[in-house]
Amino acid sequence: MTSAGPLLQIGAVAERVDLSLRTVRYYEEVGLVTPSARTVGGFRLYSDGDVARLLLVKRMKPLGLTLEETGELLELLDAGADPHGAADLERLVRRLESYAARADERIRKLERELRGARELRKALVGKLERCRTAAERFAIG
Repeated sequence: MTSAGPLLQIGAVAERVDLSLRTVRYYEEVGLVTPSARTVGGFRLYSDGDVARLLLVKRMKPLGLTLEETGELLELLDAGADPHGAADLERLVRRLESYAARADERIRKLERELRGARELRKALVGKLERCRTAAERFAIG
C-alpha cells in the first residue's frame, strides 16, 4: 500500500487504533494486516492504508467473527472493486449478503444487551439516590 503520510512505527499505530502492540503483531502473524515496510533494523512501518485496515479489523471484532471469517471478509471487501466475471460477482454478492445478515443479527443482540445494561444502571442510580437521601436524614438528625 502506498502512504499519503509518513510511515508510522508499531507503537504509534497501536496508540492510534487503540490496540495493544501484541494484538497488532498478532494480526500481522495471522495475515490480517501487513506493514507496508520495515526499517533496516527490522522495525515495522505502517502506512495510512495499513492503519485504516487495522481499524476495519477492529470494527469487525464485535461481530464475533473467527479469524478465518475476518480474513475472508477482508478479502471480499478488497475484491469488491474488481470481480472477475458474473460468477465471481454472484459469489461476492452472496457472501457479502451473508456477512451483512450476520452483522444485523449481532447488532440486534448488542442492542438488547445495551438496553439491559441501561435498565440495570437506572435501577442502580435509583437505589443510590434513595441511599443518599436516607444518609442525609441520618446526618441531620
